Amino acid sequence: MSQLETFYDVMRRQGITRRSFLKYCSLTAAALGLGPAFAPQIAHAMETKPRTPVLWLHGLECTCCSESFIRSAHPLVKDVVLSMISLDYDDTLMAAAGHQAEAALEETMKKYKGEYILAVEGNPPLNEDGMFCIVGGKPFVDQLKHAAKDAKAVIAWGSCASWGCVQAARPNPTQAVPIHKVITDKPIIKVPGCPPIAEVMTGVITYMLTFGKLPELDRQGRPKMFYGQRIHDKCYRRPHFDAGQFVEHWDDEGARKGYCLYKVGCKGPTSYNACSTVRWNEGTSFPIQAGHGCIGCSEDGFWDKGSFYERLSSIPQFGIEKNADQIGAAVAGGVGAAIAAHAAVTAIKRLQNKGDQA
Repeated sequence: MSQLETFYDVMRRQGITRRSFLKYCSLTAAALGLGPAFAPQIAHAMETKPRTPVLWLHGLECTCCSESFIRSAHPLVKDVVLSMISLDYDDTLMAAAGHQAEAALEETMKKYKGEYILAVEGNPPLNEDGMFCIVGGKPFVDQLKHAAKDAKAVIAWGSCASWGCVQAARPNPTQAVPIHKVITDKPIIKVPGCPPIAEVMTGVITYMLTFGKLPELDRQGRPKMFYGQRIHDKCYRRPHFDAGQFVEHWDDEGARKGYCLYKVGCKGPTSYNACSTVRWNEGTSFPIQAGHGCIGCSEDGFWDKGSFYERLSSIPQFGIEKNADQIGAAVAGGVGAAIAAHAAVTAIKRLQNKGDQA
């Protein structure tokens, strides 16, 4: 592979001091959920490893993933794009267009064969031989297969690439499919969300560049570091859920008090994402904090799972739809039953002992 500058080389050339570089590594470790001990390891990787070539393709999508990506704060997207990776093709962000843009794609594929990362935003439609999405005069599905054949790994940005999202919702006239239905011989990292959180996107790239491997994935191919817990598990409204305190109608007294949004459709109990911990806009807020329930946009087929404001049919969780008095009464009743059962067993044993003595 042709030699590229390292991340550290680029930062030094831009006038970044050693002190600022090490501070950056510490912040990156924190953003990835790693301990301070990993900062030196990140620094070493940034000093010694060349920047990774990345090709970023766009299929059927609305570009919300790119819009989210460019708003990352930890690390800043300018550091990712300009220093950490070599973004050699992205028809949304690059200055070149037309034949020049396609030539850049082919040059990178040839020059860094087997070493580049393919990032895909959106999905390919298969109906009518893929003619519902044309890039560079060819069906996107053909461009996807062509770019993936020599890639080291593939990142599926957003729910469109990961699951199909709105394009694949019923009745799906274009036969849009997630990219893993087309690319079956490459490791694929799914980063779902509509869009994904900016810091989750840059965090995945940072991890791969730092450690030279894919992050640990769950059974659906999502990075466990960001998709290992439900939004519900770390939601600040969770105590209200456990106490049976719910918003019954929009703008009712419960809504004003910040009660749980489960009854008005919140999908947090079944959605795996980092919204309640990483949050959005530099950690400022997330939909539930803004008063709107989670719509489950990071989950497979969320467009076809009913209204965003329709409550989940059954969440067998302690405290659901019960207040503290009801829970206390139930617990007291259980304790009383256990005492009665214990007394009955003791009485039977005493009778048995008397019979044996007689």
